[in-house]
Amino acid sequence: MSQIKSRDQIIVKTSILSIFVNAFLAVFKVIIGLAANSIAVILDAVNNISDGLSSIITIVGTKLAGMSPNKKHPLGYGRMEYLSSLVVAAIVFYAGITSVVESVKKIIHPEKATYTRVALIIIAVAVLAKFFLGIYVKNTGKKISSAALVASGSEAFFDGIVSASVLASALIYTLTGISLEAYVGVLIGLMIIKSGLELIIETLNDILGKRADAETTKELKSFIAEDPEIRGAYDLIIHNYGPDRNIASVHVEVPDTMTIAQMDELTRRIEQRVYQEKGIVLVAIGVYAYNTKNDEAAKMRDQVSETILKHDWALQMHGFYVNFKEKTMRFDVVMNFGIDMKEGKEEIINEVSKLYPDFKVNVTIDLDITD
Repeated sequence: MSQIKSRDQIIVKTSILSIFVNAFLAVFKVIIGLAANSIAVILDAVNNISDGLSSIITIVGTKLAGMSPNKKHPLGYGRMEYLSSLVVAAIVFYAGITSVVESVKKIIHPEKATYTRVALIIIAVAVLAKFFLGIYVKNTGKKISSAALVASGSEAFFDGIVSASVLASALIYTLTGISLEAYVGVLIGLMIIKSGLELIIETLNDILGKRADAETTKELKSFIAEDPEIRGAYDLIIHNYGPDRNIASVHVEVPDTMTIAQMDELTRRIEQRVYQEKGIVLVAIGVYAYNTKNDEAAKMRDQVSETILKHDWALQMHGFYVNFKEKTMRFDVVMNFGIDMKEGKEEIINEVSKLYPDFKVNVTIDLDITD
């Protein structure tokens, strides 16, 4: 809980810094833009204002996400942070559209700008300030897994590019008399629109739920399988309820000689280790038994596995168990999304039944949801 509190404090402090910097820069740019009659500088000030607004939204989202779980929302409000990230992304997108529209207007109806040396120096300082602020906010967001800060940092960095382009067009105009700021504004606006769309898509993926990181799932399954009584961990599903708020379920393969009491002790031990070491709550642990009393089962398993995995759509077989008394065998097969599950299952049953016609084959199809 203290880690979550510390993380929230970092987000709030970083966002407050962003608000002050953007407010300071916006005021100066509005003054310069009006004095120089420069649409590019005024739009740059608007971008600073949107950055400040994004930071305010980030703070609000973080505070809402940090609310304690209750009866209505027993898993907490962590996903509120994703919603705040979506709002920030929408602001980025809107700022890009606004920049394009206003810049096109200035292309159609051009106006002369007049830049003083002081104005150019202030714009140059603003460029450096936005670059450093963007890098700092984005890196902080990555360190503490805050999508909202990453989004705000990305927007600030792009605003730095905007300011650099404005400075470049102002210098070109001052030296040559050629006005490029409206055209530069269009290009910048398109870049901001692209950034906003990417942020929206990324945040929507977090809200909808996406495939867990391959490295994380592999590491977690290996960690669980380190227990001497577990031969393998499978069917891991991780549900995300906000940054660093994950609950999961998994199947473990254990010997068929284990008693209920031993299994109870094992699952409790796994749950405790995973939470203490990985910060993930295991809410369910399913069990696969493997044969220990008959060596023939291992040979059957190898032959069945070899037959199934010849298909490129069959990614894995696990949970294999043979009941010699009842003449049944059961196992799970992980299939990719490019095969009809029903047809694939029928094909597997037919092939294995030909190998062992005296056995009834029970197959469970698993989706390829983790790597």
